[in-house]
Amino acid sequence: MRTMANIAVVLAVAGGLAGCGSSPMERSVSGGGVGAAAGVGIAAIAGAPILAGAAVGAAGGAVIGAVTNECQIDLGPRRPKNC
Repeated sequence: MRTMANIAVVLAVAGGLAGCGSSPMERSVSGGGVGAAAGVGIAAIAGAPILAGAAVGAAGGAVIGAVTNECQIDLGPRRPKNC
């Protein structure tokens, strides 16, 4: 049960960081962090190797963060001027 609580905390913190980033590099870094946290959580639940889950999640999150732009992400009422 303690493991599930730790996973929930990591995912909550990672979710809070997900909104950070206006440049492709910033979104890539925050996406990699969120992806790594999600990969760890999924690997822990599935019983898979934790480091492999973190690596796959980080790679996927970084790629998604790098290929998106501010106009494709719903940031709420404030939108960039060039959208």
